[in-house]
Amino acid sequence: MNTNPGGGGDFGRQGTKGPIVPKTAAEALRPEAGTPPPPSKRSRASRSQVVVFLNFFLSVVILLVLASGAALYFGMQAFTEAGPSANGDTFMIKPNTGVQEIADQLERRNLISDARIFRMGVRATGNETALKAGEYAIKPRASMRDIMDLFKSGKSVMYSLTIPEGLTVEQALQRVADQEALTGAMPATLPPEGSISTDTLRFTRGATRQQMIDKLVADQKKLVDDVWSHRAPDLPIANIDDFVTLASIVEKETGRSDERSRVAAVFLNRLAKGMRLQSDPTIIYGLFGGKGKPADRPIYQSDIDKQTPYNTYLIKGLPPTPIACPGRAALEAVANPSKTDDLYFVADGNGGHVFAATLEEHNQNVARYRALQKKQADAAAKASGQTTAPAAPDDNADGNDAGGDAGENGDAGGDAAQ
Repeated sequence: MNTNPGGGGDFGRQGTKGPIVPKTAAEALRPEAGTPPPPSKRSRASRSQVVVFLNFFLSVVILLVLASGAALYFGMQAFTEAGPSANGDTFMIKPNTGVQEIADQLERRNLISDARIFRMGVRATGNETALKAGEYAIKPRASMRDIMDLFKSGKSVMYSLTIPEGLTVEQALQRVADQEALTGAMPATLPPEGSISTDTLRFTRGATRQQMIDKLVADQKKLVDDVWSHRAPDLPIANIDDFVTLASIVEKETGRSDERSRVAAVFLNRLAKGMRLQSDPTIIYGLFGGKGKPADRPIYQSDIDKQTPYNTYLIKGLPPTPIACPGRAALEAVANPSKTDDLYFVADGNGGHVFAATLEEHNQNVARYRALQKKQADAAAKASGQTTAPAAPDDNADGNDAGGDAGENGDAGGDAAQ
């Protein structure tokens, strides 16, 4: 029987069946134990090793993505920022060179700061196979992207080989041999005289000397054939070889464009009349061949009398071969000469020539030229403190006039070629 129906009281325990056990004052004041917490409802799956691993893996992936993004950002910054070279330089890519080797060489030469970044940048932009062989001029402070774009463009450094008008084949080929950007050996035999084009060729480093010579020969043949096909119909020239030979003489006689066709007319008129050409440059070629006359060597009177196959003071008609490589202007002058009766010309003392149709007029021109020479010599002697001009050597006609009015037909050229 419950003697404490109210469930209260200070002397019993609430909710306890049985007799009421009195509490002491200390027990009554002691707090009762609270309600214990409910049992944990945490899932077993959350404590499994798979979930722990997945959480770890996801964390690692996030870190890697962040690290990769940072690396990509700073890598692209380095790829596009100014490079380390303050002066720039040329850089050669040989055929079949890979990106890694290119990058390593660039870094070794301090043209880029990091070969790995260059390599990754090239690959990331899809240009790994787009870099072209050649020699490139890298500008100062060029970025890795700038260098990549340059290599991709294929815009290599271009070199020039110039063959001026009037050189012999031997002199022209010496220029080919001296061009350090060319490779390969020179041919064992020279092409025929007059067969080299007087032109400027552009090429990249690594082109061969034989390639240059082949092109010069091919270009000259094409030019000669073209000009010959448009020649005047009444030329006293037997064939295309004689055409080139006469053009080479015109080339050596004058460098003035306003005179070439008239000089050509003089020689053509003389050929038509059976007169000797009497051209000083043919004397020089007969004496010195393709090497050319030394600059300080005048033509002596005795040279005019030396028998060579090229001395047109002694032989009739044209020499056996050209004496130089004629340019387009000289070829066109011979193909379509001026319409004139001139048979003679002599230097005027001012870099040009005066022309004459008769020997008498020519001799007067020669006399005026020699008087001008003497006046110039006297002026030079006076300026140097001498009272009279020094006498010319006994064996020297006059240092510039190869024959003046000598010869049964007179001298066509009169003045020594330079």
